[in-house]
Amino acid sequence: MTNTWHSGLESQREEVSDERLPVAGSFPSWLDGTLFVNGPGVFEVGDRRLNHWFDALAMLRGFRINGNTIRYTNRLVRSEDFRVASEEGRVRRQLPGTPADGSALRRLYLGLAGDFQDNPSIGVLHLEGSVYAVTESPIGIEIDPQTLQTVGRRDLSTGLEADATLGHTHVDEGVQWGLAPSFGRKVAYTLFRREPDEPPEAVTRLWFGSHPPYIHAFALTERYAVVPEGSFGVDFRALLSGIPRGRTFLDAFRRRDGTPRFHVIDRETGARTAAVGAEPFFVFHVANAFELDDTIVVDCVAYDDIRAITGLTVDNLRSDDPAVPRGDFVRYRLPLNGGRAERETLYPGPAEFPTINYTAVNGRAYDYAYLASIDRGSLPTAIAKVRPDTRETHRWSRAGVHPGEPLFVPAPNGGDEDDGVLLSLALDSNADRSVLLCLDATTLTERGRAPLPHRLPAGFHGQFYDATDPRRLMQ
Repeated sequence: MTNTWHSGLESQREEVSDERLPVAGSFPSWLDGTLFVNGPGVFEVGDRRLNHWFDALAMLRGFRINGNTIRYTNRLVRSEDFRVASEEGRVRRQLPGTPADGSALRRLYLGLAGDFQDNPSIGVLHLEGSVYAVTESPIGIEIDPQTLQTVGRRDLSTGLEADATLGHTHVDEGVQWGLAPSFGRKVAYTLFRREPDEPPEAVTRLWFGSHPPYIHAFALTERYAVVPEGSFGVDFRALLSGIPRGRTFLDAFRRRDGTPRFHVIDRETGARTAAVGAEPFFVFHVANAFELDDTIVVDCVAYDDIRAITGLTVDNLRSDDPAVPRGDFVRYRLPLNGGRAERETLYPGPAEFPTINYTAVNGRAYDYAYLASIDRGSLPTAIAKVRPDTRETHRWSRAGVHPGEPLFVPAPNGGDEDDGVLLSLALDSNADRSVLLCLDATTLTERGRAPLPHRLPAGFHGQFYDATDPRRLMQ
């Protein structure tokens, strides 16, 4: 069978500005705003191929949508990492799977100095009237929302005792909630809140040793923040000793000692209400969490082994028979009065990028989650709609089409939780180009699609910001 996913892991250097896209079918007339999608753009620096999916130089994709009028712009983010790669043909700072260029002494110096990459390929953050491309770094790259041009830089860790901030945040009633790691002999993650136009305020800190868990995202309920302490992370002692020899985070990523746990933190006081042990797990993304009597329910995509990270090398993902990490969509029940976490599978993987009707149900009991699901190969082949309480599932798929993250956009004045549409930027391998899909979120029928003028690498995370009310629609 033909490898239809390979081209979704190839570089795209072409940039398009404000091009109107043709539309087959129809996008709803009420859809009025801008969709940003962040992710890989270029997988090479000079004559070096970058090793890991997370290493690629960031490219933003922007869609200004007003019903069936869709204007498209894409642009590589002009970070310092991009400038050095373009002008000097070298890797400026260590990337997750690719070492920095230079001598062993220079690599060691950069490691000790704690200098971070600023290549912002994870997601998009709307903060205090500005839009930032972000990654797991202190730096957010400010972009012009119309042209996607880089217009500034901001240290998002300012005001916190931290070295970086995570790419995934929450917004609850206008307040941003985030996690910020600090590195040293001991590693800490600071849970913080940021009121509009105010400096961030630390709520509490979670302390770990020199081999902390890798935390990518967390959950909020109405009363608590839930932070997963998974089974795998970067051994910083091994990393520091290996940096001069060209070793990377990927090489130092290994299983941790001790019991993996979920930390349940009171959002008001910062007190740790519970630390609930679990069987070995690793989590990138959480769909939702909510309180149920004396239990916290957490729905997320969970992995059982280290391939969640190590299996995302470019060589593996491009191969004809890739060993794709299997993440299952699962439900954890965390007892607050003692005992271990209970886990049940809601939808078997490989699956990723879980989303919900964020503005309506985040932190509360809910009915529907949406996922990108893989049947074969490296990239998603279907979008699944799952009802967690019953495990009822509906799917959308088309031969040769690889959808990305399904982003739920609610209909105005919608009555039901699933009253809206899903937007997904997909690779149509049959046409060798990307396409913006619009699915009815209730039925998963395709309402419309807008073909792009070229093919893009598979992306990571997006946000749709309404023209009149730019609320955050996903974590």
